Amino acid sequence: MTLALYVPRASVVHRVPAGAKLLALATLAIALFWLPTLAGAAAALLGTVAVGLLVARLPVAVLARQARAVGWWLVALLAVHALTTDLRTGAQVALRLLTLVLAAAVVTATTRVSEMVRVVERLCAPLRLVGVRPARVGLVVALALRFIPVLVERADRIRAAQAARGGSGRGVRALRTTVAPLLVQVLQMAHDVSEALDARGADDVPSRPRRRRTQEAPR
Repeated sequence: MTLALYVPRASVVHRVPAGAKLLALATLAIALFWLPTLAGAAAALLGTVAVGLLVARLPVAVLARQARAVGWWLVALLAVHALTTDLRTGAQVALRLLTLVLAAAVVTATTRVSEMVRVVERLCAPLRLVGVRPARVGLVVALALRFIPVLVERADRIRAAQAARGGSGRGVRALRTTVAPLLVQVLQMAHDVSEALDARGADDVPSRPRRRRTQEAPR
C-alpha cells in the first residue's frame, strides 16, 4: 500500500494556509540555528511533537515513521561528535535534525501537495524575468513529494522479499543489501517518468504569440 503524505483531519493546523505553514517551518529552522542550545532544541522537539499529535491530531505512526527513517543518521551524528567534539554537541545536532524532520512531516501531512505547489509557483513567479518557468519548478516539487512514499514502499517490498528468501531483515547488512536494488528501481522510475514527461511535451518552450501586422487599407 502506498504511504500517503497528506493525512486528512479536521484540525486547526490543516486549515492554516500552506504559505503560512511553510513560513513557520523556515522560521523554526532559522531559530534552531540562531539559538544553538540543547535546551532550545529539546523544547522545539517537544513543541513540534505536541503540535503534530495534539493540535493536528496526526497518528503517532506518521511521526514515528519519519523518526525511524533518520535513526541511523542520528546515531552517526552522535558517534562522530562524541569522537571529535563532545556528546552534548552531538545530542544538540541530533535533536535539531530530528525537530526539522518531524516539523516537515507535520507540514506535509497537513497540507495537500497541490497547495504547496501553488505556493512554490507564486514564490518563483518573479524568476520569469530571468527565464525560469514557475510551472516547471512546481512540477519538480510535486514529483519529489510524490516520490517519497513510493520510495518507502519500494524499500519495504525489497526488505519483505529478502526476508521471505531467508535474508536478514534488520541491521546494517540488510540496509546494504537494500540500497543496490532500490537504486536500480529509482533509476528505472526516473527514466520512465522522464520519457512520460518528454512524450507530453513538458520540456517544450512555449512559443511566443506572433504579432499580427496591420494591413493598410487601400486608398
